[in-house]
Amino acid sequence: MEFSIKAGAPERIASDCVAVGVFEKRKLTPAAESLNRAARGKLHDVLKRGDMDGRAGTTHLLSSVPRVATERVLLVGLGRENEFGAKQYRNAVRTAVNALADTGVRDVHLCLPEQHVEGKDMDWMLRHAAVTAADALYQFEEMKSKKSPARRLRAVTFARPGRAAAGDRGLVEGRAIAAGMALARDLGNLPANICTPTYLAEQAIKLGKSWKLAVRVLERRDMERLGMGSLLSVARGSRQPPKLIVLQYNGAPKRDNKPVVLVGKGVTFDTGGISLKPAGDMDEMKYDMCGAASVLGTLRAVAEMKLACNVVGLIPATENMPGGAATRPGDVVTSMSGRTVEILNTDAEGRLILCDALTYAERFKPQAVVDIATLTGACVIALGHVASGLFSNQDKLAEELLDAGADAWDRAWRLPLWDDYQEQLKSPFADVANIGGRPAGSVTAACFLARFAESYSWAHLDIAGTAWTSGKNKGATGRPVPLLSTFLIGRSGKPR
Repeated sequence: MEFSIKAGAPERIASDCVAVGVFEKRKLTPAAESLNRAARGKLHDVLKRGDMDGRAGTTHLLSSVPRVATERVLLVGLGRENEFGAKQYRNAVRTAVNALADTGVRDVHLCLPEQHVEGKDMDWMLRHAAVTAADALYQFEEMKSKKSPARRLRAVTFARPGRAAAGDRGLVEGRAIAAGMALARDLGNLPANICTPTYLAEQAIKLGKSWKLAVRVLERRDMERLGMGSLLSVARGSRQPPKLIVLQYNGAPKRDNKPVVLVGKGVTFDTGGISLKPAGDMDEMKYDMCGAASVLGTLRAVAEMKLACNVVGLIPATENMPGGAATRPGDVVTSMSGRTVEILNTDAEGRLILCDALTYAERFKPQAVVDIATLTGACVIALGHVASGLFSNQDKLAEELLDAGADAWDRAWRLPLWDDYQEQLKSPFADVANIGGRPAGSVTAACFLARFAESYSWAHLDIAGTAWTSGKNKGATGRPVPLLSTFLIGRSGKPR
């Protein structure tokens, strides 16, 4: 998908289609009014006939509008003008793109960014327009022998009202974030027999070559030397070798800029191990590496934006399988930190691989560490599929991430990390148990991780409810790449 910005009167833009907005009660936006004047009232005539009333989510496609350079005009319903905000704007862009995706339109001039959204500048408008349009047009058919016809809409030009260069930075950010989301979705949607820990490592190396990232892959013997007994305990039942993938983006002088470390859970398939999951919907456990995918997607976005910051990506990657060598409930393992862990449930494996990665993160002397994981079903019960769960040992970091999520429309909600919950993790046989029972399951999982992140500012994003969708439109969402990218934009200031 190609994105660009063009200024000029909409009736003079040469393209396959121009898309303009209509509010309820048939009120035309300024761009639509401009078209209507050029067409000598044609748009007003359409509205008077009742073909379009401006309700949100509706569209009406016109052909051969007189005295207009484009072949078609798409009217997009924006809803009530006094209720038009960030959500309505994003929905309008999605509606317009979906309406044109499978028509003969190859390029569209989208005038929706001219609409004012309170508190948002043109950079925000263009960033969200690009991300939303790319998300709407995403298709994954890599594993099909007979693919659907490719969507014809290949280019979107956004109208630029006002001063020159307005929105340029936002479009650069939008392109990069959209590409990062697509990468994360592609990896998440691949089946587990393709997307193994080794495959993830290969994709990281490929990403490093394309975007000049330093990449190192630690093998089982490296993890053994480091004492990563917790991570290795999860890998014991699988024939697929585990990997610890390390990526480094250096966009600022190392001496003055400590890195932000992103740690992504990379369980490429989670059967639950000996604590076997029920068969229903187990195919969705290929998505248990979406935290890892989001780290790769975010690093790709950061590199394309050329942010003036340093970022390290850590991906502990493994399968969680049953087998003769698999870890059993009741086993006690020693983590890289030296803490011993009693494994009461082998299906609580994400925290076991993350805790060693969090200890490994200390060597980078980070300014902050954020781990991202499809960690608990309890978080889905608590927050559904709208918000990711956020936990942090530092209020400022938590606020940054919440603000970034709100700005990116990739929202999170902060949950408690109180010491009271640590009581549930007590073990009579080890320093800590890997589960704390059914009550507050997402909180006790975060409390477990917090024990391994005491030496730095840390946050944990539980994306179990937001990393993928189920049902007819099953697939990875690419979240929280927008949140993480926006957070890093804020940490870096401006692109280099």
